[in-house]
Amino acid sequence: MAEVRLEGVSRIFPGGAVGVWEVELTAEDSELLVLVGPSGSGKSTLLRIVAGLEEPTAGRVWIGGKDVTALPPQRRNVAMVFQSYALYPHKSVRENLAFGLRARGTPGAEIAARVADVAEALGIGPLLDRRPAQLSGGQRQRVALGRAIVREPHAFLLDEPLSNLDPALRIETRAELARLQRRIEATMLYVTHDQEEAMTLGHRVAVVNDGRILQIAPPMTLYREPANLFVAGFLGSPPMNLIRGAAREDGGFEAAGVELARVRPPGRAGEPLVLGVRPHEVRCASGGEGDGPEALVELVEPLGSQTILHLALVGGDAAGPLTAVVTPEGAPAHGERVRIHLPEERLHWFDGRGERIRAPV
Repeated sequence: MAEVRLEGVSRIFPGGAVGVWEVELTAEDSELLVLVGPSGSGKSTLLRIVAGLEEPTAGRVWIGGKDVTALPPQRRNVAMVFQSYALYPHKSVRENLAFGLRARGTPGAEIAARVADVAEALGIGPLLDRRPAQLSGGQRQRVALGRAIVREPHAFLLDEPLSNLDPALRIETRAELARLQRRIEATMLYVTHDQEEAMTLGHRVAVVNDGRILQIAPPMTLYREPANLFVAGFLGSPPMNLIRGAAREDGGFEAAGVELARVRPPGRAGEPLVLGVRPHEVRCASGGEGDGPEALVELVEPLGSQTILHLALVGGDAAGPLTAVVTPEGAPAHGERVRIHLPEERLHWFDGRGERIRAPV
């Protein structure tokens, strides 16, 4: 396997639309690097640039220490797995797996051995004589992965390969893919809009929006230390509560006349700030217990092992909504009033531009 590196890569489409802008990105040898972001953020454009299917307006693409910017796709030795599987419907699984090797003139005995090895690794050995129409969605996806693996490329490029699967099969195939990546030590660039996929699969995750990489880090670093408001709100389910307000003269943080935190926030009094807190960190006390701000339970979503509460802060000028995740036992009911507490050590602070700032010690 090989390192994949982008240096200052931009893609401007005809008419001036920016696909990606000045991207610096490195997928280390044997790393599974996930590109995650909303639709239209530029993540698939980046993948196509690496594959050679899009030509960058500026910047360089390196694979295995070699500048491949000017090389056509067939000379880059990368394998791409698409959302649509792209299997040949008239060919058997065996023929689909072997097609790329035959096109390259690989000897027949070597083709047979490599197809057999990959089929065993993916658990599709019994399916080799079937055609794609006779396979389930998960089996087709494994065949598509196998067709890429059997070529032994420098890197794998996966463009939302699980999005066509039902939720249960997606989880199963996701686990299979993670195990497979570890076993073959493959360099993988994996594109998805599903933040759960990104968090569970990636060794590192690059959050992409508006053609730019906003933050790249291990999954839990992104979750615990988001660099800006977009990353904070994009990763996490339910998403982080983000409340706009300001520091008080006497300390603490106030939003629309409601004091939400008594810890002195960073910055000077009156400066606009955004307080972030994960729904799992919001504490709710029923029956008026505690001295925190009051909130009205507007919606209760029971999900079995946890319950999501949608709260409206009471008082002031309607400070805004708040989401909390609590255990089902003793969860407040719709229309009930609760007191909330936001743990000081778990608060995130962002400045008026939306960039993360450190909380005071």
